[in-house]
Amino acid sequence: MYAIIEVGAKQYSVKKGDLIEVEKQEAQAGQEITLDKVLLVCKEKNVSIGQPYLKNANIKAEVLAHFKARKVISFKYRRRKASHWKKGHRQSLTRLKIQEIVF
Repeated sequence: MYAIIEVGAKQYSVKKGDLIEVEKQEAQAGQEITLDKVLLVCKEKNVSIGQPYLKNANIKAEVLAHFKARKVISFKYRRRKASHWKKGHRQSLTRLKIQEIVF
């Protein structure tokens, strides 16, 4: 059994026991959260597709940790113009462990 969920602006394919890294969630480490934006649930050969979300499905997950991703460097250079800039960014992420798919 697996499901496709939407967290933030991204979609993830998950099954029980998976570890996923999503945009930062407002929950403490060790706390259990419920993700209700379920797009698809596949249970053996039965596939249920939401339009856009399934009303009677949700995902229970445990928050393991909050952390920052690797630094991404953005650099722009214009030749012969003495113009350039360099910026760095580290995205805040949350690691979740999928406990159960409720459908």
